[in-house]
Amino acid sequence: SAGAGSGAVRRSSRLAAQTQGGLDISTTPATEAGSGDGIPKPGYAAEDVDPTMSPPHHRAHHRRGRDRAAGAGQSRGSLDGGSRPPLPLPPTSSSGQGTNPGMNAGMNAGMNAGHGSHNGLLHAGMNAHPPGCGRFAEGAAATAALLRPLADGLRTFSMFRCDEALAHLRELPRSQYVTGYVLCLVGRAYAEMVNYPEAQRAFEWARTVCPHGLDGMEVYSTVLWHLKKETELSYLAQECVQLDRLAPQTWCVLGNCFSLQKEHETALRFFQRALQLDPRCTYAHTLCGHEFFANEDFEKAMGCYRNALRLDGRHYNAWYGIGTVYYRQEKYELSEYHFRHALSINSRSSVLFCYLGMAQHALRRNADALTLLQHAIDLDKRNPLAKYEKASVLLSEDRLEDALEELERLKEVAPREASVFFLIGRIHKKLGAADAAMVAFSTALDLKPASADVNLIKSAIEKLHVPDDSEEEDL
Repeated sequence: SAGAGSGAVRRSSRLAAQTQGGLDISTTPATEAGSGDGIPKPGYAAEDVDPTMSPPHHRAHHRRGRDRAAGAGQSRGSLDGGSRPPLPLPPTSSSGQGTNPGMNAGMNAGMNAGHGSHNGLLHAGMNAHPPGCGRFAEGAAATAALLRPLADGLRTFSMFRCDEALAHLRELPRSQYVTGYVLCLVGRAYAEMVNYPEAQRAFEWARTVCPHGLDGMEVYSTVLWHLKKETELSYLAQECVQLDRLAPQTWCVLGNCFSLQKEHETALRFFQRALQLDPRCTYAHTLCGHEFFANEDFEKAMGCYRNALRLDGRHYNAWYGIGTVYYRQEKYELSEYHFRHALSINSRSSVLFCYLGMAQHALRRNADALTLLQHAIDLDKRNPLAKYEKASVLLSEDRLEDALEELERLKEVAPREASVFFLIGRIHKKLGAADAAMVAFSTALDLKPASADVNLIKSAIEKLHVPDDSEEEDL
């Protein structure tokens, strides 16, 4: 009944409009300007509005269209009962072109402007960026330019190409280079290159810039351990304890401090404390292995190295540690395997090439050993162990003059190594220069070697005039 009533209302409204000869705007309630939905203002009853009729401004639009068309036809009604405005067709002339002056002017201007103006309009109109987009692009480009050297440095450092990493990091602006994070990364790169003096300077600079940071301090303590800087290492340990007693880096620094003083049991306790605080600290596992190795507890050392490899398979220090254990146990094939695996991770380590050459020499592969040792020397001219081992290989092949020349160069690098003078004495003895051999043996004794080495040197002095064809033992 409600539907029938509303239909009657619509029919009566339509009949009233037809009898009046048109649409009477005055009898239709006014709507909100620009709303276009035929909704009456508050105060009008819903039944006073004919839903089939268009809003007033739409009806005015139809009248203007009829006037312009000059009797071209009646205006098209809306398909949805007047809720949307109809879309009038643009008036056309006899030539088929639009008569809208604005449209024609725009079309003529675009057609007559030429290709250059046409492209300019496209770039200025269709491809125009919203406000602020250019600024965002400039900021993104500036950020990429700032972070690219750091990203390249980290990428090359992860592949142990440390010289390239340092070159990338130097491209950073000074305000970014002189930060604790970057300077610690520089120190770690120098430490991987076995350039410990430069590594120490980089870490000291990082400590000056960021005195409250502990990241990288475990590597810094290892650098000081290699440089035998007991005072600096003790001071660093005290500072780390004051900063954070619950940081694993603090206990690694303390362990290295006591390891340098030959207190290996105390150092082990500190490294194990670091593992209690962070069981996933790969570096602490490796340091524990080194201390067990120093105590000649090879089984526990092997366990520590394997724990480190479980956490990080690319931790080449652990592969190197297992190789040294096997080398010490005279299992040279196994040591060679682990040294090669470490080299597959870090192919620019002079120390790894040196130990692989030592394993080859122990397996009587002297030609391969000389090649590897020479490559180790080329990578690091300051590597005394590689020079010493090369001289030992040359001595085993009776190339005495070449071995003596290599040792003379080694004396400039390591002037206080008793083993160097002991080997020089052996070569002079083989050459028949007993006096020169006696001088070399006496110099080796004056350098206060270990007790076992002292007995070996004294035995060589006693057998100075005895042929030593079977003597092959080194310090």
